[in-house]
Amino acid sequence: MATKKISKCLFPVAGYGTRFLPATKAMPKEMLPILTKPLIQYGVEEALAAGMTQMAMITGRGKRAIADHFDTSYELEHQILNTPKESMLSEIRDLINKCSFSYTRQIEMRGLGDAILVGETLIGDQAFGVILADDLCTNGGEPVMAQMTKLYQEHGCCIIAIEDVPKEDVGSYGIIEGEQVKDNLFRVTNMLEKPEPENSPSTMAIIGRYILTPEIFTVLRETPPGKNGELQITDALNTLAKQGKVLAYRFKGRRFDCGSLPGFVDATNYFFKKEHAG
Repeated sequence: MATKKISKCLFPVAGYGTRFLPATKAMPKEMLPILTKPLIQYGVEEALAAGMTQMAMITGRGKRAIADHFDTSYELEHQILNTPKESMLSEIRDLINKCSFSYTRQIEMRGLGDAILVGETLIGDQAFGVILADDLCTNGGEPVMAQMTKLYQEHGCCIIAIEDVPKEDVGSYGIIEGEQVKDNLFRVTNMLEKPEPENSPSTMAIIGRYILTPEIFTVLRETPPGKNGELQITDALNTLAKQGKVLAYRFKGRRFDCGSLPGFVDATNYFFKKEHAG
């Protein structure tokens, strides 16, 4: 099946980041650094490595620092011109040169599904990636989103990333039920948002990496609010799963939940040891 190359990646970055207060009172949680690089930059680098060059940011109030980060700072660049510190901006300059960035606001925080629906104006009628920046994924070889785009080229349907989690933690995730297609790939038959452990169909949890077809926008408009009164992407994807249009992929790599303090500390320690190995 010939499918068009995916060029756009959507980043829902409108959340409040309340688990990191007071640090996130005036600073977006996506700008929290792992070492010297903010979480959002890791996500954009992963998208670019998968061939996506158009970054669509779903922002909210108090998120201007994200747009400023992916822009040229003339005063700063003048101050460090021809000094050793100039090289510290090489990675972000590279992203600014290779990618375009567009922004629209999610006026009310009504769930991930609503954030994705708000992004329709930036995405249009094409398949696209979605990266949740506080799920920081690392891989010694091929980045997770690049792994997923290859699957999309082969299958031409929605692809969601999954990982196995402890049974007691399933209530924090969307959980899938599915039939194994091949190693680490499942045809999804059912999805539940944050089930109780005793009602969970599996321990395969959805994490913050998706490839979605434009059909998702129509389905989201027809999906009623779900858990916590929010528009859940899990509920919309479940509609497509019932039609055999969703694959779940157990990705190669490691994920850090940087939306939680323990995960953020683990990621910091991991990347510090990796950078200073030997």
